[in-house]
Amino acid sequence: MDRLQGKVAIVTGAASGIGKATVELFRSEGATVVGADVVEGADFRCDAGSGADVKQLMDGVAAEHKGLDIVFANAGISGGFKSIAEQTAADWAEILRINLIGPFLAIKHSAPHLKARGGGSIICTASTAGLRSGAGGAAYSASKAGVISLVQTAAQQLGGTNIRINALAPGMTETGMTKPVYDHARAIGRTIGGLTPLGRGGEAEEIARAALFLACDESSYVNGTVLVVDGGLSSSHPTTRKFDIRMA
Repeated sequence: MDRLQGKVAIVTGAASGIGKATVELFRSEGATVVGADVVEGADFRCDAGSGADVKQLMDGVAAEHKGLDIVFANAGISGGFKSIAEQTAADWAEILRINLIGPFLAIKHSAPHLKARGGGSIICTASTAGLRSGAGGAAYSASKAGVISLVQTAAQQLGGTNIRINALAPGMTETGMTKPVYDHARAIGRTIGGLTPLGRGGEAEEIARAALFLACDESSYVNGTVLVVDGGLSSSHPTTRKFDIRMA
């Protein structure tokens, strides 16, 4: 239980869901963790899409704890499920500000501190919605595809610093953000995640464990990629489960 012993970590979107589960798991593995969120319930109030807020967060934590080793840029918003015809430019701007500009700011303002420590790990939350359509609204999906591209580009630009950067792509996971979807499904007697090979949705703790892998030395040669944690949903195009005689 000491895979992050002596490490200093920041987790954004830490007040609930995946962020909260990750803060708890990282602390159990020995890390000093500062959880940040725009709402109450975290250690530090921070708007993930504000350059001033993010710089203050990164600089402040590095100064207080004499360094920074791990950053999990996890904060995000769904933006709802309006169609392209129903969305406005303002809708897109806000979703991209949090979901894509937010990780950019986390990378920009944390990298100097990680480099000063001789390297470290940056993790950005993408989504299976960023891999193909059908898992989120248009703006949300575009923002998460952008996160994956950002991580690939950043990995190249951070070459030689010993800073690894990777994306996590969760599938449908029960969190505060997805609660309305889960509540609606329960109300009509449906099961979230029924199309996955595992036949269920994900738990925040399962995504946190994937983040732990990317944060610790066990993933020392994993860089510039996306780790999909979706129960196998993205291994195929979503379809109604059919009986296959070959599996009988």
